[in-house]
Amino acid sequence: MNLFVCYPKCSTCKKAENWLKEREVPYTFRDIKLDHPSRDELQEWYKKSGLDIKRFFNTSGNLYKELKLKDKLPEMSEEEKLDLLATDGMLVKRPILVTDDVVLVGFKETEWLEWMEKNV
Repeated sequence: MNLFVCYPKCSTCKKAENWLKEREVPYTFRDIKLDHPSRDELQEWYKKSGLDIKRFFNTSGNLYKELKLKDKLPEMSEEEKLDLLATDGMLVKRPILVTDDVVLVGFKETEWLEWMEKNV
């Protein structure tokens, strides 16, 4: 079963969820604010995604800005970044779609269509 991790009040998350429903893609819903990803989950998703760890940060979020992470991230190790991401779901980019073979971060319809054509 696919895991759809998002923040229900986020317009991009709503758009992605509607996209999944329209295409009848099965998923389990998880609210990132109420049940944020653990460090182990984040590490697994990061490795599985093949993306740069920076892609997992919600760079337009208030918390990201308050913590001045734009300036701090370049100096942090991968381990420190994972530890930080695990502290608060609002730091994590969303939505995240976790499947058996891939992790999609953020909603880019072309990426999601490509995944769907190969796997659904």
